[in-house]
Amino acid sequence: MRFNQAEKYEIIRIVEGSELGVNRTLHELGIHKSTFYNWYNRYKQYGYDGLAPRQADRKFFWNQIPPDEKQKVVELALEYPELSPRELANRIVDQESWYISESSVYRILKARGLITSPTHIVMSAANEFKDKTTRPNQMWQSDFSYLKVVGWGWYYLTTVLDDYSRYIIAWDLCESMKAEDVQNILDKALEVTGVSLDNRPRLLSDNGSCYISKDLRKYLSAEEIKHVRGTPNHPQTQGKIERYHRSMKNVIKLDNYYSPGELEQRLSEFIEYYNNHRYHESLDNLTPADVFYGRDKKILKKREKIKLETFKNRRNEYLNKKLNLSA
Repeated sequence: MRFNQAEKYEIIRIVEGSELGVNRTLHELGIHKSTFYNWYNRYKQYGYDGLAPRQADRKFFWNQIPPDEKQKVVELALEYPELSPRELANRIVDQESWYISESSVYRILKARGLITSPTHIVMSAANEFKDKTTRPNQMWQSDFSYLKVVGWGWYYLTTVLDDYSRYIIAWDLCESMKAEDVQNILDKALEVTGVSLDNRPRLLSDNGSCYISKDLRKYLSAEEIKHVRGTPNHPQTQGKIERYHRSMKNVIKLDNYYSPGELEQRLSEFIEYYNNHRYHESLDNLTPADVFYGRDKKILKKREKIKLETFKNRRNEYLNKKLNLSA
C-alpha cells in the first residue's frame, strides 16, 4: 500500500506518541520497521517536505540522445520547416557533424507537435526503367511541362535531367514545344557537361511531336546521341523527370506569376535548391549535385565516421555518469 505525504506524517506522529513502543505500534499499523525508519530519517533531515513521494531514479542508456541535441533538433525543424525528418536527420549529420537517426528526429518532433500531414499526396512511378544507369551522363531524360503566367498565357519548361544522379543539367522556359526548343536545350546540356563525341549519353523522352520529328532525328544523328522513347501511354518510363515535375509544381504553383521573368527567377531558385540542397532518399540521402560531381562516396564515408564518433562520445558520457553515480 502506498501512503501519501500527509499519511506518512500522521503515522510518524502516531508512533512518536504511542505508549506501546515503536515495534508493536508498527505491527498494529501493518507497516514494516525499515519502511518507517526510511520515512523518519527523511523527516528528520528535510522535515515535512522529505515525506513527499520521490521521483524514481530515471535510467539512462549509453545511446540516449542528450537534451541539448534534442533541443537542437527542434530549433532546426523550426528554422527549416520544409525539411522532412529524413532530410533534417541528414542535414544534421552533414552540417552539425553529429549523428541522429531519422526515426529519432521523427519521435522528437512528434512529441512536440511539429509533425504535420503532407500538403499533397506523393505518387510513385509504378515501374523502373529496365536498363539502369551506372554513372552520370550515361543517359539523359528530357521532357516539357506546362506553367501559366498571368496575363501572358502558357509557357513550357524544357528540362534535361541526368538519369543516374537526377541532376538538372539544363533547363529553359519556352513559348513553344518544337524540335528546335529540344535542340537548344540539348546544346546547352552538351556545353555544360562537355561530354565528348565518343562518350555521348542516350536520350530518353516520351513520344511528343517534337521528339519524333525528322528535324530532331537529324540533329541527334549528327550529335551521335542515341534516342530511346518510352512506351506510349506509359509515363513511368520517364519516372524520374515526371517525379521532378511533381516536386517542382508542388512548390512553383503555390504562387502566381505576372511575367515570364518572374517565373524564371522562381524556377532558378527551386532548381538550385533541388540540385544542391534537397536530399533524395533514392540517392542514399545525397543531393543530385553530390552524385553528379562524384562527391557521394566521400560524403557517405564521412557520415559513417560521424555516426561512429557520436556513438563513441555518447558511450563515454554514459560511463562517466555511471562512475559519478557509483562514487
